[in-house]
Amino acid sequence: MPHMLFFGYGYCAADLAEALRGRGWHLSATCRDDEKQAVLESQNIIPLRIDKAGLMAAQLDGVSHVLLSAAPNETGDPALPILQKILADQPDIADELDWLGYLSTTGVYGDHQGAWIDEDSPAGPLGARGQRRVDAENAWGALAARYEMPMHYFRLAGIYGPGRNQLASLKNGTARRIDKPGQVFSRIHLADISQILLASIDRPHAGRAYNLCDDEPAPPQDVVAFAAELLGVDAPPLVPFAQADLSPMAKSFYGENKRLKNDRIKNELGVHLRYPSYREGLRALYEAGDF
Repeated sequence: MPHMLFFGYGYCAADLAEALRGRGWHLSATCRDDEKQAVLESQNIIPLRIDKAGLMAAQLDGVSHVLLSAAPNETGDPALPILQKILADQPDIADELDWLGYLSTTGVYGDHQGAWIDEDSPAGPLGARGQRRVDAENAWGALAARYEMPMHYFRLAGIYGPGRNQLASLKNGTARRIDKPGQVFSRIHLADISQILLASIDRPHAGRAYNLCDDEPAPPQDVVAFAAELLGVDAPPLVPFAQADLSPMAKSFYGENKRLKNDRIKNELGVHLRYPSYREGLRALYEAGDF
């Protein structure tokens, strides 16, 4: 029976876990505290506590698939040294792995001033977050090459889904409409992330990178306006970007402008997006009351 190990168990991992549970997979996930351990146990997922010693090689017995979803910080990817140590001590573990997936971001491309780009496009100017992701991808690639592991890279656009969307932000009063002429963002619904990951697991192409995004990059203020229309409320007023009091993190997002092509997930993995634009995705969330 296939066994998925989640290094990091957040929004995307939890949704994929539900799909894999339906396939009868064994599931385990790393955690660092009692609260997360209890969550995992309640979902019939084997908790693997990470302490100062990291994980033991024996804890990877039977693992056939690994999803890496922890974000890198200033010191690098937190999961990398853990797996490096295990492989150094017991390199034959690599032979048992059929698939590894790294959840990266489209920030690795930097800014392209609104141009269309694909997975092979060279990076434009990178911010600090984007550079950390590039460094993490390269580090995982080097480790995969050293031990001949089938690594796959999934570059996620802006994620939305149940509990994380513009309908919810309108309801809780945090929605804003920032007007920066020409600015667009790409998005991807949580359900489409899971179906793309499943498609890759079923049809692995070791070493490949994939853009996980829908068909329609769009101005963020248009998405908020559409959500307001669905709810039957007034959209927040437009605020010029120069006058918006944005956090450094938010400003960094607006510092990158690109339109992402998603042909590879369709042509290579056979994916048909359930939500090809924010309209279908938000409408489905609204109709289900799942926001």
